[in-house]
Amino acid sequence: MFFFLSKILQFLISPVSWVFIILLWGILSKNPKRKKRLLITSLLVFYFFSNSFIVDEVFRRYEERDLKYSEITETYDVAIILGGFVTDDPNQELEGFHSSSDRLFHALKLYKTGIAKKIMIVSGSGVITNQEEKEALVIKNYLLKIGIPKADLLVESESKNTHENAVNTALILNEKYIDGKYILVTSGFHMPRAKKCFEKAGLSITPFSVDQQAGERKFLIDHLFIPDTYALLKWEILLHEWTGFIAYKMAGYI
Repeated sequence: MFFFLSKILQFLISPVSWVFIILLWGILSKNPKRKKRLLITSLLVFYFFSNSFIVDEVFRRYEERDLKYSEITETYDVAIILGGFVTDDPNQELEGFHSSSDRLFHALKLYKTGIAKKIMIVSGSGVITNQEEKEALVIKNYLLKIGIPKADLLVESESKNTHENAVNTALILNEKYIDGKYILVTSGFHMPRAKKCFEKAGLSITPFSVDQQAGERKFLIDHLFIPDTYALLKWEILLHEWTGFIAYKMAGYI
């Protein structure tokens, strides 16, 4: 139930949904003054949430920035990757890598440079329409195809959200390792919630944030003033995280 409610909530907290609802309300309103106010409001809401500078500044204050590669001084038993970036296309025999794929690429770098001895892929099905497609298994098959030994891969493919990621991972790792050392790889905007979930599940992890959304601060005309549809997408990511953090706090997951 929590899984389905989260998908409905995702629509309700979308700035695009807000603009659409306000705009539609304005178009359908028979009161001329209200119509004008609503149409202006929809324009202002759209401009605010499509401003790249504003959303980058908000991301800069929220997303975590942890260790740099040069600051890592330990070797870890397992690099834990949280999914949410791959879909499978069996017709074309291709894996589709999407936003947040940095999680995989940097976990591979940690493994290839000897910082992590093994890779653990953590992700079940994150979509309502195709519960049979387990993302962790798609990623595992990809890694096997590019030469990563099966013995160096661990998989958790039944979880549907970050809370279950942490609980299920803890069950597996506590059985395989005693006092193991783990490095958690996920996006900077997702790390605040993920880190607390894993700590709540009893795992001591070192956070390693990647996929930073707020890059170097820019004072360019297009970045400061021109609307950008990608900024709308970034707001959806951020609002999803804020809502998830609050919901997890209320549910006792963190």
